[in-house]
Amino acid sequence: MDKLSRAATAAGDPQGAPRDLQEHIARLEAKGLLTRIERPINKDTELHPLARWQFQGGLDEDQRRAFLFTNVVDGEGHTYDIPVLIGGLAASPEIYATGLGLPVDQIGKIWMEAIAEPIPPVMAEQAPCQEVVITGDALKLKGLSRLPVPVSTPGFDAAPYLTATLCVTKDPESGVQNMGTYRAALKAEDRLGVRMASRLSGAGGYLHWEKYRAKGQQMPCAIVLGCAPAVLFTGPQKLQIDQDEMAVAGGLMRAPVGVVRCKTIDLVVPADAEIVIEGLIDTDALEPEGPFGESHGHIALEDYNMSMHVTAITMKKKPVFVSIISQVTPSESSVLKKVAYEPLFLEHLQKTMGVRGVKRVVMHEPLTNLRKVIFVQFARGTPQAEIWRGMQGAATLQAQCGKLVIAVSEDINPENADAVFWSLAYRSDFTHDVHVTPYRTSGHGPKSGRAPLESTLLIDATLKHDMPPLALPAEQYMTAARKIWEELQLPHLTPQPPWHGYHLGDWDARWDEYAKAATSGGWRETGERTFANRRGGVKPETPVREASGGHE
Repeated sequence: MDKLSRAATAAGDPQGAPRDLQEHIARLEAKGLLTRIERPINKDTELHPLARWQFQGGLDEDQRRAFLFTNVVDGEGHTYDIPVLIGGLAASPEIYATGLGLPVDQIGKIWMEAIAEPIPPVMAEQAPCQEVVITGDALKLKGLSRLPVPVSTPGFDAAPYLTATLCVTKDPESGVQNMGTYRAALKAEDRLGVRMASRLSGAGGYLHWEKYRAKGQQMPCAIVLGCAPAVLFTGPQKLQIDQDEMAVAGGLMRAPVGVVRCKTIDLVVPADAEIVIEGLIDTDALEPEGPFGESHGHIALEDYNMSMHVTAITMKKKPVFVSIISQVTPSESSVLKKVAYEPLFLEHLQKTMGVRGVKRVVMHEPLTNLRKVIFVQFARGTPQAEIWRGMQGAATLQAQCGKLVIAVSEDINPENADAVFWSLAYRSDFTHDVHVTPYRTSGHGPKSGRAPLESTLLIDATLKHDMPPLALPAEQYMTAARKIWEELQLPHLTPQPPWHGYHLGDWDARWDEYAKAATSGGWRETGERTFANRRGGVKPETPVREASGGHE
């Protein structure tokens, strides 16, 4: 057993990462993280809205579940013998971690190790993903319509969409494959409309498409629908363009990924995949695609995007179709990114840039979808130059991330926006603590009224000098009161920091004596001490330390 395998086995599931999607489903069910829905559910009108409620219904993150729909129908009354999994990749960090066979707190570490020590794939002897092969006339007669592809945003989307995709393409010059997560609209039994982001730092698949276009050739593309989560997780991740994601997936799994060559195109795909759609993408013409509810929280309107002509559909005899909740965040899509992006950004600041004092990077998830707003947490006393270096590093690591970067001190929970606003209100002088940098790409977002360039806003909201304690009861009193609360069986508490008072540097030892006396009934003695310290000739609200030199 190698170093990675030993470490992973010690820290997580002794079986390692799940080898395919159905093993992952079994583990989720065993852990109580999966709910089976056996009543008929309309994939076009009910499936995504039902799963969406666990993000929009006020549930805590740890209450979210994967849903396995086993009785899927459509708007025309057709039934499907393929179940649909949604929320099964990343409805919560715990579900994501289950897909890696690790605890949640090990996610960042395994990503770093996998990128640093990738494990190349190996050709498999058997290919469960090719137990059923549909080509030729059978494909034209009933191809894509045999798959239970849901409508993601009923009322707005123009078609059922493939969302939990792993789109495999290959650089025609280097031969290195890329795997990306791109949406694909059903257009005909054997045609898809595929959108690969063309913006700065966009899709690796789009860069391949440009090379094929220059050669006057169609681009081979294989769309994998369902496989080992560790492989699927590489799709949304922003890795180096020339890095083989299949090898990184092997690092995540602590074992090589078994792959097989496609039936009709020259690409390799995970041998244990559930479903694979093979095809060729035109490079001489584009087709209207959309509208579709996008992860930036708006409906993406109709654009010209790629046409993919399907040449084969291969699958297991009894596959599971997988879909993800995207659109307005929080969502499954944002959890997929958040649990991996945040440790990558922290690693960049700490190790690559060597920024001192940086403790956490938190990407704001609700509504803003991680990319636009980033909070960087620093240790108390970090030099201001390091704080600014850290903010600039967070704003420039990826072109689409970090439009607004706010630095906070370690007593501020960067996952609590109210705490961040408190820090902005009391710890920032906007004359000195704000910096605006022009000429930033507008990045991922709706195109309506959008300029091609915008600006970056950096705000230093860290604690820059000693301040009085936070005005809440001290921790021991809040903890004791909570025990009474629970004895009384009052409503369940979900404390959000700060939930107790704590020191921020500006305090005098005698005030500890006053506070102790106050809680033990000794306030009269305090009154005698302060009466003895009366002083004339001072204005009301004059600080005692200024008038008495800090002494009674």
